[in-house]
Order: sequence, then C-alpha cells, then structure tokens
Amino acid sequence: MAASPSRTIAFEVLRRVEEEGAYASDELHEALGASVKPVDAALATELTLGVLRWRRLLDCLLERHLKKPVERLDLPVALALRMGIYQLRFLEKIPARAAVNESVELVKRARKTSAAALVNAVLHKAAGEASTPAEKLLLPNLQPAERLAILHSHPTWMVERWLSRLGEVQATALLVADNERPRLSCAMHESSRRQEIFDELEAAGMRVEPGVLLKDAFSVSGGSLAKTRAFQTGLISIQDEASQAVPLLLGVQPGDRVLDLCAAPGGKTAVLARAAGSDGIVIAADRYAHRLRAVRAQFERLKLTSVQLVALDAERPLPFSRQFDRILVDAPCSGTGTLARHPEIRWRLQPEQLDEFHRLQVRMLRNALAILAPGGRLVYSTCSIEPEENEDVVAETLRYEPSIRRVPTNTAVASIQQHLADGLAAETLFVRDGSFRTSAAVQRTDGFFAAILERPRS
Repeated sequence: MAASPSRTIAFEVLRRVEEEGAYASDELHEALGASVKPVDAALATELTLGVLRWRRLLDCLLERHLKKPVERLDLPVALALRMGIYQLRFLEKIPARAAVNESVELVKRARKTSAAALVNAVLHKAAGEASTPAEKLLLPNLQPAERLAILHSHPTWMVERWLSRLGEVQATALLVADNERPRLSCAMHESSRRQEIFDELEAAGMRVEPGVLLKDAFSVSGGSLAKTRAFQTGLISIQDEASQAVPLLLGVQPGDRVLDLCAAPGGKTAVLARAAGSDGIVIAADRYAHRLRAVRAQFERLKLTSVQLVALDAERPLPFSRQFDRILVDAPCSGTGTLARHPEIRWRLQPEQLDEFHRLQVRMLRNALAILAPGGRLVYSTCSIEPEENEDVVAETLRYEPSIRRVPTNTAVASIQQHLADGLAAETLFVRDGSFRTSAAVQRTDGFFAAILERPRS
C-alpha cells in the first residue's frame, strides 16, 4: 500500500520547509500542478498548513506517548506523526484507520521502516483520546502564557509579549485568528468587467464573496484561480486586502514620479503604476535579481509595460539623481501579521530578530526620505504587528529627520475612503497617531501597519 498523492505531497512540502527553510505557500504552488486532482490539492494544502499552524499542540499531544521530544526524532518520523495526529484531531471526515495507516506508509516511503511500529503504536494511542479536549490533556501546573501558547500553538515568548501589550482578550483573539484558514483575497483591475469576471469564476465552480475592506476586492473559495482566464489575462490578481490598501494611501496622481523601494512580488507596484498613468514614471526596486524577475513576470501578465525595474540595496544611499513625488517603503519585516497565511514564520522567528529588523528598517526609511521631493508623500509599511518594526521605526526616523512630518489623520482618511467597501468608515482603520492598521482578528486580513509621511514644500 502506497501513501496517497495528497499526503505524499504534504509530506514532501513539510520536509522542505523544515530542512531547507522553504516557504510552504511557494512549495505548494510548485507541487500542485495541473496533473494534481483538485481533491488531492485541497487535502495536501490542508495537511501542510494545518500541521504547521498546530505543530506545538500536536507535539505536546504526541509526547504523551513518546519517550523523547518529537523534535529529537528523525524528521520523517516526526512529520508522519504530526500529519497523523492532525488528521485524528482536526479532520473528522478522515477515518482514524486511514490516518494511522497512511502515516505508517509515509515512514516506510522515507526509508524509516524501523520506525513504522512506533508511528503505528503512538497514533493508535492518540486516536483513542482524539475526542478529549486538548486542555484536559495538558499538565495542570502550566503558567497562563505557556498554557495559551500550547493550546493555540505559538511560541511562548510571542504570547508573553502579546499578553503584555494587548491584554488577554485581544491577545487570545489574535491567537485564534492566526490558526484560522485565511481568505483567498483578490484584486480586480477592471471593475467595469466585474460581472463578467464573477460569472466566469462561478462557472468554474468557485464561490465568490465581496471584499471586507475594498470595493474592488473579493475572495474566492474552491477551484484553482490561477487556471482561470480572468487571472491569466491580468483582470485579477491574488493579494490580501490589507496589502491592496497600502499603496492607495500614497494618493498617487497622474504624472507623478513614483518609487516602490521593496517592490517584489509587484502587487503594490501595479496599483501605483495604474494611478500614475502613462505620463508618470514608476520605478520598482528590489535587492535581488530573481525577485525582480518574478516582478517582471507579474507585470507581463498584467500588461504593465511602463514600469522600470532596478536592482539596488536599499540599506545604502539610493542611486537616483532626481527626487520622487511618491515613495512606498514596504519594508522587510518579521511577518507576524501573516501567521495564518505563513504559519512557519512563528517557529523560525526569534525575539532578537525584531531589533535586527528595526535597524534595517530605519536605514531603509532614512535613505528613502533623502530622495522625497518637497510636497511629496512616503508610506512606510510592514506586515508586522510588533512596535519595534512599526511605531518605533517611525519615531526614531522622525528624530533624525526634523523636516518630515506625519500626514494629518483626516488627510489620510480622505485618501482611502473612496476605495473602501460600502458602509466601512475609513476612521476605523486608523489609530490616534494617524497610522493605518489592520488585524487578522478584526478585519480578517493580514495584519498591516502603515505610516504616511510628507516633506513640506517650505
């Protein structure tokens, strides 16, 4: 008996995530080609992302029946056990017998036949308590942060800092949101063809729902969006709604000179290029050539031919002789606002890295401000929810740059209100200091931060 295609794909993707530092979304995109049946693609995706999201809880439950921590097992054995117990705990439609037997086959396929008996025994024991709430199986003397961290499968240090900053109610809501399947959000590039696009997607078996933030956003479920004519001809793109909203904060006007300093994969640049029009100048920059190649491929699909691509290191003074009217600095960051979409981040990130990101972000922001024209506007954004990467970066930069000021909140609100979904007040997306914020727990989008800065004309 061989393991099913869906489980084999999930197993291999998880192995590459662990061994090679790959990202699950990228690996799934590569693995789930046209030859993979939709039902197998759906289960492979569910298993991969589910195991990554719930890894800590899964390991805790497995270790009740093991003599050593899961992380000390050979990786193929650990992955087979995690996949097995995830199915037992979270996928009620899969028979326990199938979950156990397929996990045993995965171990054999990985040439770890000697561990097959261990996997079989542990998962049979886990199956016997699969209906028992996890909380009842934890040790009774755990500290509150530790208990929350295990039950919601996050690192303890992350939970501790969120509890300290947000309080238990908001922190718990965020933990819950991080473990929910995120919406597959899309941007519509030609709103006049809205009904035509929706009709095509629904004919392909997809369910279409309106966006929660933006008029020209929507979400889909079921089917393969990338195989549709609407996607292939550039009428739509896959992009989280908060990510779609960030470039709108720049208020780009026709004819503007625009710089997207950290452009890959190019979704935000596309918004800027359309707003600048044929008379504008738009430059998409990134540090790595392979990322710019991906941006170029994106622009070819979207039929954007006027954007100039430049490879540069944004940590160094920027090589432009002229200033820009609008600059977007969507900075590299920890990604803690995207843990539902990229669950592996929670296991890779270390607390000391937040300070490293902070120093990098300050350098990038200061270099960008040096080429912002008088009267120009800059948006600094991250998909992080950590103060070190957001408020603290802006505050430190403004101490160095006394001529720069924040755009007033009412101006920021006005810049985006026209783009928002009916009934949504822009004020709800801004905090007291004028920063733009979204949250997986509140808006059901990625958690984004954006600060809007300007250089006065005199």
